[in-house]
Amino acid sequence: MNGLKNIRNIGIAAHIDAGKTTLTERILYYTGRQHKMGEVHEGSATMDYMVQERERGITITSAATYCSFKGHTINIIDTPGHVDFTIEVERCMRVLDGLVALFDAVAAVQPQSETVWRQANRYKVPRIAFVNKMDKIGADFLNVIAKMRERLMAPAVAVQIPIGSEANFLGVIDLLEERAWTFSEKDLGATVIEIEVPPEYRDEIKSLRAELIERICERDDSLLAKYVAEEHITVKEIKTALRQLTCQGQLVPVLCGSAFKNKGVQTLLDAVIDYLPAPDDVPPIRGRVPSKDKEEERRADENAPFSALAFKVQSDPHVGKLTFIRVYSGKIAKGETLLNVRENKKERIMRILRMHANHRQDIDEVRAGDIVAVVGLRSVLTGDTLTDPKHPIYLESIHIPEPVLNVALEPKTRADQEKLGTALAKFSEEDPTFRYRTDEESGQVVVSGMGELHLEIIVDRMLRELNVSAKVGRPQVAYRETIRGVAEGVEGKFIRQTGGRGQYGHVILNVEPSDDGKEIVFEERVVGGNVPKQYFRAVEEGVREALNCGPLKGYPVIGVKATLIDGSHHPVDSSELAFKIASSLATKEALRRANPVLLEPLMLVEITVPEGYLGEVIGDLNTRRAKIETIDTNNPQACTVRGLVPLAEMFGYATSLRSKTQGRGSFTMEFHSYEEVPKEMAPVGEEIGVKL
Repeated sequence: MNGLKNIRNIGIAAHIDAGKTTLTERILYYTGRQHKMGEVHEGSATMDYMVQERERGITITSAATYCSFKGHTINIIDTPGHVDFTIEVERCMRVLDGLVALFDAVAAVQPQSETVWRQANRYKVPRIAFVNKMDKIGADFLNVIAKMRERLMAPAVAVQIPIGSEANFLGVIDLLEERAWTFSEKDLGATVIEIEVPPEYRDEIKSLRAELIERICERDDSLLAKYVAEEHITVKEIKTALRQLTCQGQLVPVLCGSAFKNKGVQTLLDAVIDYLPAPDDVPPIRGRVPSKDKEEERRADENAPFSALAFKVQSDPHVGKLTFIRVYSGKIAKGETLLNVRENKKERIMRILRMHANHRQDIDEVRAGDIVAVVGLRSVLTGDTLTDPKHPIYLESIHIPEPVLNVALEPKTRADQEKLGTALAKFSEEDPTFRYRTDEESGQVVVSGMGELHLEIIVDRMLRELNVSAKVGRPQVAYRETIRGVAEGVEGKFIRQTGGRGQYGHVILNVEPSDDGKEIVFEERVVGGNVPKQYFRAVEEGVREALNCGPLKGYPVIGVKATLIDGSHHPVDSSELAFKIASSLATKEALRRANPVLLEPLMLVEITVPEGYLGEVIGDLNTRRAKIETIDTNNPQACTVRGLVPLAEMFGYATSLRSKTQGRGSFTMEFHSYEEVPKEMAPVGEEIGVKL
């Protein structure tokens, strides 16, 4: 158990281009994990090992590595910033103990920063913040903290302040210890030099330190008594309390630096060790025991029964299928057998690998708190639980966002056609947000993803990794359908009488909008045994199957609550299949009666342009049915417009924005929600074989 105290499982997450990979490269260099600093802009970053990542200068897939610092093992996951690859962040959040959230010192809180923050909130991940790029023109450390409090509702507190900013950024001052450091330029910042605190910062330090101590004491009863009595509180006491409050998510310590200029990285690592939790500092993982149908806790203890979560599946050209797992309890050695709880199948671990990006190191066993990759698991998918076969437990899975964009794929040759199915299956196994299906009417393969870049990367990887060439159709919006009314007492009957045993299923359903307008909910209120309990599951399957194809345009239906209220059965002829078909028929009829409407995806768009182009950009957005929420003109060189725009109106926007702003405008876009399509804007007909 003592070893757990010296482990940190952290992720680095932020908006695109905030400097996540650059920071990770510096951490690996200063901890001696690698002897040369990789650079994103040169295509030499260790963590961006895919060809597509190096060509584009962006992170596409989350990469795991590890390093040692001051006697601690730090497992690090570097995540993508682009919204199209948000599943990579989502699945990492599920298994991390702590998070380093990066913010651009100029741009402060950007759209993807908000998405990352919400994901961390969903899994209650403790976090510290690092304000990067303090050397940029316009850098403002205290403004970033103010924006974090305003936009993220984050309990952010400064534990450092910068010495200088922009071109004069020299180092950092620790508010608690009142010590200042700069970083030697002779050895790329590897040597940390302590200096006298510049006298011009004394008043600022006094003010911010008093605010920090006050925020800590008001959340810690033992320190509050001392604070009120005006007794002396030691730095050690404050740090202990701040660590506890950070682990509980009550405070977010904020640090600063410039990863690219090699400043502030070592003090960030000190903060990771000082404030972020070890595996046994976070609450025990909870899961459901299948045989008892009750919840149970698993503590981070190597002597407890083994339990782990598979959070990523990846194909490796050298070793085959890699499954990345986070071990929550117990230990296991290579050659031993695990249980995949979802499939109820036993799997044998052939190899255990500690990963450093795409480099592998074989190890013999894995213990509670570790993050590793294993070889030999065939049936495991993202979100599956792996446990000791004698002590199964089902852990909470991973939230998987729905795809918002469809395109049709056509193989270029007959040989490509034969390989296409294998390629699509491989990528959908690796990436749960990538889906594919064959359109029944046109016979075309339709693939769905999180955005144009996401699908572009998939097609590029198919060509380079598997030598499959395909033509890509025009992007199509992934519409959805829902209902606005209520349909009560809708009957569905399926009766077939043949020579032998027949089929008999009869259900009566109520269908109405669900409370949150997103989820699909099924309930049973049958009394008197008219529909036996053993058929309830079949009825639910029939309902969910019917919701895959809406009554208007054939899109999936969301935001529906279906309730089984009555029905009847035959003692001989009733079967699960008959009830499944009957409930499917009843659901389709109920949807037609319940005022169905078409929904389209709305995107949260943030556009940054110089003030001179602001009017033209806003006018263009208005023609695209935008709902503009805020316009920030504090910085005339980088005014920010935020709003909601239908995805259908945003195709080709990058080219349009460049032409309207002489190449000086930029924008980011991420999925926000679904909203009803105005009747005059509803899509008509069929295009590229995608059913409308």
